Amino acid sequence: MNDFILQLEGMEFAIIAAGEGSRLRKEGFNLPKPLLPLHGVPLIERLIRVFAKEGAQQVHVIINRQSPELKTFLTHTAFELPIILIEEDTPSSLHSFALLVKSNPAWTSCCLTTTDTVFKPHEFHEYLTAFRQSDADAFMAVTPFVDDESPLYVNTDDELNVEAFLDKATAGTKFVSGGIYCFRKAAMDCALRSVAAGNSRMRNFQRALLENDLNVEAFVFEKVVDIDHLKDRIVAERFLSEEVS
Repeated sequence: MNDFILQLEGMEFAIIAAGEGSRLRKEGFNLPKPLLPLHGVPLIERLIRVFAKEGAQQVHVIINRQSPELKTFLTHTAFELPIILIEEDTPSSLHSFALLVKSNPAWTSCCLTTTDTVFKPHEFHEYLTAFRQSDADAFMAVTPFVDDESPLYVNTDDELNVEAFLDKATAGTKFVSGGIYCFRKAAMDCALRSVAAGNSRMRNFQRALLENDLNVEAFVFEKVVDIDHLKDRIVAERFLSEEVS
């Protein structure tokens, strides 16, 4: 086991795959969004295999109860590591994350992604390395590439300490959220409090991190592609092809 994997021992990896994928269904893709293939590999399989290469010992996945095809795929595919599945209908990604945290009270740190986040593996490795070397309570992937219909804008200082999460860009805004997060215990506890306080969106939880004076840092990815429509698959496949060209 190499030094990097040793440093990540105790860190959990989780995927929120509980969305409905309604826009893709309207465009003719009749399976759950996590099964949309990129270069023949379903989105969720690609994430799991990237996590495995980074030393994950298991991957926690939360799905909704209206996704029997996804459940079958996750329980019958031979991955390199166990898949810990939670099947639950939740009203938001924040509620899904809070349920993951509540179900695993021993977690001390975790890496969380949404299922439709597409990034290059080498940047993800650099991101995890930087998190391991930081003392951040929350470590947010950000990108200057805007590819979301309702992006969460992120303002930072010159040292990439996060100063604000915004629904609209300001003159000094350089980044948007990439949908990839690393959290330590204080941030996970904040997620539980945020849901208990009535928050129902991930971005409101991220604002609560700052309101509670937690250490929130950003890490810049060159590009992160968000899959909402079938046309986004073309963008993502071209983007990933650059990795091996």
